[in-house]
Amino acid sequence: MRTGIATVCLSGTLKEKMQACAIAGFDGIEIFEQDLVTSPLSPEDVRKMAADLGLGLDLYQPFRDFDSVSEDILQENLRRADAKFKLMSRLGMDTILVCTNVGTATIDDDDLRAEQLARLAELAGDHGVKVAYEALAWGKYVNDYEHAHRLVDTVDHPNLGTCLDSFHILSRDWGTAPIEAIKPEKIFFVQVADAPKLSMDVLSWSRHYRVFPGEGQFELAKFMGHVARAGYSGPVSLEVFNDVFRQSDVERTAVDAMRSLIWLEEQSVKWLDANAASLAAGAASGDSLANAAGRRRYPMELATLPKVAEPAGFNFAEVKTDEPAQLETLLGQLGFEFDGRHRTKDVQLWSMGQARVIINEQAPSHSEPAIAALGFDVDSPVIASARAQQLKAPVVPRKVQADEEVFQGIAAPDSTEIFLCQGSPDGTAAWTHEFGEGLEHPSAGAQAVIDHVNLAQPWQHFDEAVLFYTSALALEPQPFAEVASPSGLVRSQVMVTSDRAVRLVLNLAPVLQQEPGQQEPGQQGPGQQGNGARKSYQEHIAFAVDDLVATARAAKARGLDFLQIPANYYEDLDARFALDPAFLATLKELNLLYDRDANGEFLHFYTATVGSVFFEMVERRGNYDGYGAPNAPVRHAVQYDSLHAHHVHR
Repeated sequence: MRTGIATVCLSGTLKEKMQACAIAGFDGIEIFEQDLVTSPLSPEDVRKMAADLGLGLDLYQPFRDFDSVSEDILQENLRRADAKFKLMSRLGMDTILVCTNVGTATIDDDDLRAEQLARLAELAGDHGVKVAYEALAWGKYVNDYEHAHRLVDTVDHPNLGTCLDSFHILSRDWGTAPIEAIKPEKIFFVQVADAPKLSMDVLSWSRHYRVFPGEGQFELAKFMGHVARAGYSGPVSLEVFNDVFRQSDVERTAVDAMRSLIWLEEQSVKWLDANAASLAAGAASGDSLANAAGRRRYPMELATLPKVAEPAGFNFAEVKTDEPAQLETLLGQLGFEFDGRHRTKDVQLWSMGQARVIINEQAPSHSEPAIAALGFDVDSPVIASARAQQLKAPVVPRKVQADEEVFQGIAAPDSTEIFLCQGSPDGTAAWTHEFGEGLEHPSAGAQAVIDHVNLAQPWQHFDEAVLFYTSALALEPQPFAEVASPSGLVRSQVMVTSDRAVRLVLNLAPVLQQEPGQQEPGQQGPGQQGNGARKSYQEHIAFAVDDLVATARAAKARGLDFLQIPANYYEDLDARFALDPAFLATLKELNLLYDRDANGEFLHFYTATVGSVFFEMVERRGNYDGYGAPNAPVRHAVQYDSLHAHHVHR
């Protein structure tokens, strides 16, 4: 598949955008007119630079408000088009995007539109230019791609064809199967964009909330499947208007964009495979569309990736700090056992059953504790790593000595290191023999597993993280939620495996501004940002146990500093659930939180925060599948008060 991207997707100058696109591996780009108009580069400079970078110049866009106008306005539009066609010659480009009229259309007449488009096509032919006519979802008279294509068919000129844009089609819920009836030679260009499902006017939705494929909720694989069945083999180009992307690092955004197209190729192949039987059945039943599509051989080449199964579970979680004393105390109070230091690295291993936490002391000086890495059990770490690398995931180097486990490591968008580990049926980890006396089997003491990990995401990389974990680790995003906190709404995106053995929670948290000079050395970790800003939301690791009350009592006896839950919470809990008074008293005594739904119950408690990390202990009863969401505002408020008190009294 020939990959492309519109320069409007990216931040920076035209030169910076072109360089980033080449680094990311795109085949070509769309030149957005404003990027050229504001560039000091001449058209000839742009043409040479593209050639030097190995980039094709696939589309010049947009040419707006051409059709459905009076004759005097049409003459002005043709003069404007002539100038753009000459400019395209200097650029070495042969295709221009013409949008259906939004602003100047005054005559709703298809015959007139066809006549005017024919005159444009004639002029384009004189310059060797192809016109890709696109139906904008908010077009005044033409907002449907089938309507636009009927006009193209009526004109029947070799220099006039259709541009199919997934956003304009899917945002209006237009069916995509009719795409297969379009002759492939009349599809001049294909643009793709994803988006969350929102209830708002389409223009605002389009201009601010598009995202790359895999980061929204559109059925893009189905759209691309129909495009492939139609016989199209030209560029598939991203056109994404997004306020965040236009403020983010240009190279990083370009890589994220390229990852999304690689993922979309794979998903399109899956859709085609899954729907091959239905196509054959349609052809056998005499369906003309199915027969037409069935005779085509899909000239578009769609690449696939190494196939991997979803992770079987968490292998370990790693916290990095150069001052481990507080973490050691906290883990010991929770009931974790110290299993020794690594024989060649300055790291410790703590475990409770199959829940393993590594404390990495190889951190810069004055580094407060922060989640640095996660290990996942996978069937084939090498194949899983190869897939992630094809999806543009950076490799994490890791020095190993003889007889040490070789981990395949990649970096997530928030810089968390992801290690792909060889899983074992009994939940043990082969690498534990590298610590102290080693652990060949889970501890005979308290049993626990890592239930979920909560990672705070930088605001400009939240969508990127969702795509990364979906494509590289085969985690499935669940419907996102928003939780109230004292500093604003926290957007929470859960990513899971089908059996819930892995639950990863990504949080886009509001940012609290600090006074100049408040930023302490070492505070800029995964849960924080520089430039005088600190995230109000920290990160945590949650461990599941069979008996939370017993675990909490034992932790209390060891002196654990629980997150202190206000009495008002327990009054509300009693009003909502009418709990047994003795049970309610136990919850209150131990600072436990509680939730219940039709499937089961959920008990949990939190520790105080150390650096940017805290721990949660949970017990799931029955088939409860949530995370105690009604309790999240309480936790946020208590942590906010604690953080504020720390700054006031230090």
